Amino acid sequence: MFANVVLGTNDLIAAKAFYDAALAILNISDGFFNEEKQRILYRTDSGLLVLAKPIDSNPATIGNGFTLGFKCGSEEQAKAFHDAGVAHGGTSIEDPPGWRDLGGQRVYLAYLRDVDGHKLSAVYRSQ
Repeated sequence: MFANVVLGTNDLIAAKAFYDAALAILNISDGFFNEEKQRILYRTDSGLLVLAKPIDSNPATIGNGFTLGFKCGSEEQAKAFHDAGVAHGGTSIEDPPGWRDLGGQRVYLAYLRDVDGHKLSAVYRSQ
């Protein structure tokens, strides 16, 4: 459904360390740092994640009510994504990682904030 997602950051180096570690759990290669454009790009067959300093030169801020969810292949992968993010400057938020019943579907969720405060989730849906 989505071609790309762009998240603003105030610290490209810290953001790259955070996302390189967390996305490695999902078998996504380290981000490409485009110094000229001040962007970091994570490419997969299904889309593109871009971390960038805002082009209007104002500080990057978090989107209230926004959550970026990363699809995981198992509950262990979702937990490892969460833990790698926390180990690289992220903050665990909400309930601890675990199973939730969402309208009759079991979903493993792990919520955290990245180094700029963006809300992320690692999501595994059972069959």
